[in-house]
Amino acid sequence: MALILTAAILTACAGRPPTPEPPPVPSRLAVIGVTIQAGAFANLDNAIGLTEALQAKGLEATFFRDDDGLFKVRFGDFASREEALRQALSLQREGVLDVFYIVTPDQLPAGQRALRGDAFVRARIVRTAENFLGLPYRWGGTSVEDGFDCSGLTMTAYRLNGYRIPRTSREQFAAGTPITTDALQPADLVFFRTPSKRRVSHVGIYIGNGRFIHASSRGKDIRIDSLSADYYRRHLVGARHFL
Repeated sequence: MALILTAAILTACAGRPPTPEPPPVPSRLAVIGVTIQAGAFANLDNAIGLTEALQAKGLEATFFRDDDGLFKVRFGDFASREEALRQALSLQREGVLDVFYIVTPDQLPAGQRALRGDAFVRARIVRTAENFLGLPYRWGGTSVEDGFDCSGLTMTAYRLNGYRIPRTSREQFAAGTPITTDALQPADLVFFRTPSKRRVSHVGIYIGNGRFIHASSRGKDIRIDSLSADYYRRHLVGARHFL
């Protein structure tokens, strides 16, 4: 029964039938522009409501649990602070936003990488993923209605730190730079395959000491597992880094 349930984890993240995987190529990681942050909610449902309202307007929005334990919402990818401010003020006039905060790229780990180094950026990506621990997984991806699928979690952890990576696990596998498991560092991604097929179907964020965070399966929370666990060890496809 345990193997059947774990197999469902890998199958759930497979999504639509894929086109053939292109060979992995070295990544040029895109950097997110100016974003808008709003809310500081003790109640997750309030953050979900705001995120849904923003998504309904076609904005890329996600809630997250910050280091202070409060739920906040970040959205957009604007070319300038002025453009972001216009959007935020418009939403404020409509009653969608109350208080907001403009986040410029230099305030995010991606913008501080040259000064603070790769280790700092990796630690922040891992910390962001850890802040999602215990939140529920539901099939469907990054929409708040459905929660996070496996690649939605990895994409969001990078995005909140200033980087844009592809959406699906197969796209992430193709875009990252291949590394051996011996070379894994925190914030690298680890990929798994569906037991009955050879294609990539699941992804997690490596956090060190042989462990990774992932959105596991429908009805379960985002959690930590070990790469040395028999099931994951046998179905590991490979690892990629983006930094």
